[in-house]
Amino acid sequence: MNEKVDYHFYVSKDQSLKKTLTVRDLLALGLGTILSTSIFTLPGIVAAKYTGPAVVISFIIAAIVAGLVAMNYAEMASALPFAGSAYSWVSVLFGKFWGWIVGWALLAEYLIAVAFVASGLSSNLQGLFAPLGWRLPNMFAFALGVNGGVIDLLAVLVVALVAGILFLGDTKSSQVAKVLIILKLLAIITFIVVGATAIKTQNYVPFIPKARPNPDGSIFGGWQGIYAGVSTIFLSYIGFDSIAANSAEAKNPQKTMPRGIIGSLLLATGFFVGVSLVLVGMFKYTNYANNAEPVGWALRNSGHLWVATVVQAVAVVGMLVALIGMMMAGSRLIYSFGRDQMIPTKIGKLNRHNLPSNALWIVTIFGILLGGIFPFTFLAQLISAGTLISFMAVSLAMYPLRNREGRNLPIASYKEPFFPVLPILGFLGSLAIFLALSFDAKIYSLVWFIVGVIIYFSYGIRHADSKLPPAETTGKQRNENS
Repeated sequence: MNEKVDYHFYVSKDQSLKKTLTVRDLLALGLGTILSTSIFTLPGIVAAKYTGPAVVISFIIAAIVAGLVAMNYAEMASALPFAGSAYSWVSVLFGKFWGWIVGWALLAEYLIAVAFVASGLSSNLQGLFAPLGWRLPNMFAFALGVNGGVIDLLAVLVVALVAGILFLGDTKSSQVAKVLIILKLLAIITFIVVGATAIKTQNYVPFIPKARPNPDGSIFGGWQGIYAGVSTIFLSYIGFDSIAANSAEAKNPQKTMPRGIIGSLLLATGFFVGVSLVLVGMFKYTNYANNAEPVGWALRNSGHLWVATVVQAVAVVGMLVALIGMMMAGSRLIYSFGRDQMIPTKIGKLNRHNLPSNALWIVTIFGILLGGIFPFTFLAQLISAGTLISFMAVSLAMYPLRNREGRNLPIASYKEPFFPVLPILGFLGSLAIFLALSFDAKIYSLVWFIVGVIIYFSYGIRHADSKLPPAETTGKQRNENS
């Protein structure tokens, strides 16, 4: 039922994937995914609802937890550079059943994140065009049941556009991603520099407001508010795991993967802190309540109309990078399921350009359906749960990995420091954030988990392939030993 997967199985199966991604490509992918819709929306929303100016502390705490997990991911990706990231790693270290559960949780994250970013991009794009009088009819402008909406047409078109870019291949899509992330970083830096000229120090006082209940039962202010802010903000940092999903396509993954994962997280944290400090310094945090575009609003209301337009326009374009990263990661994960025959093998088949085209079609279709039909706020509730489950599993998997490195698994070129303390801290931090998620998010996660278990026992357990033929395995082991 829970047989462990042979390491050489993944090495052999992923040989067809082109190894084209460099450290720069991975940094662009990571920053593009992490610095997505969240950096232009969450600092203001979280400050108004939970933390006040202490939103910066929430971002730092979330970054510390993400950093602990990122070090686990870096060593895992260095030792086990497979497509599928946490799904493949847990399958090797804990067995196929637990690998499938983790992979199924990750799939929920990727599919929902694609829809979430597409929906957020659509909202920002409509807000950008509204002053020009360009408006879609409500039935095509909003998700089903929102303001008379039937389908979010712009979200559908955006997902289709990114799918077209990805079908060009990793090299070309990475070039597009690098151009877009440079533009987005310039927009973020421009906001920080220009916004800093409008900071009023009294807006930082009190930095941690006194705790009081919100109308919905949550807590604003104090350390309880900061904790609630962390659970909301954490989805901002989940993008670094999309780098690990592309391990099998990285050049010299033993070195490039750790640098890409840790480097992108460190750089992104700096930008999150910078944007948060400037935003709450420009105007009192109460101004950002229910404001879906606080960055553009703050610039316009401080007299920088043209800067606001340019920054928001570039930000909208830059969100495409996050879609590229999530759709790449999701398609590689589905490819991994098909590779292992956990689902029909045709789904994981590579096309003549060695791209998992069938898997990419599935991500595209689900992204269009979810992003076009479900509201932005509904999607936002669901993203973090699947990622936190995989983060906890990878943190625990560090212990059997270290036990097997140098014996029947390769020795990672990157070693997480302060082992065995940091992995358990990463697990506990992820668990604490998971417990702070909304009740709805936990219920939806449970339903998704039940569906995954049904698929495993009705199909995966009977068809799953996890071993090479004896002669091929023996030959590979002989070659490694020699």
